[in-house]
Amino acid sequence: MPLVSEAEVEHLKKRSEEIPCLIFKHSTRCNISSIAKYRIESDWIFGADETETYFLDLLKYRTTSGFVADTFGVHHESPQLLLIINGECVYDASHLDITVDELKEALEAIASK
Repeated sequence: MPLVSEAEVEHLKKRSEEIPCLIFKHSTRCNISSIAKYRIESDWIFGADETETYFLDLLKYRTTSGFVADTFGVHHESPQLLLIINGECVYDASHLDITVDELKEALEAIASK
């Protein structure tokens, strides 16, 4: 679902107490971002009951993107994938490090704690 406002980021933060939430920060003008988006979409293995996914268009919602970086204490990058659990960013990847396999490993590591 789209992520467009600070209020929605706050909602996502609360929602992450119930289900892991993902934010995919995407620049529609960046080829690497398009490749990362394609790879995530084509390899996606998670059901709706496992994660809740949010899409942030960095060009349209720059202020929201900055708010995400400040709220979760991450350096802004594009593209970027953030995993939010219990209101905190527990995993982030950028550029071509964004893969479903890496995300799966992160979720499994967190679940085993």
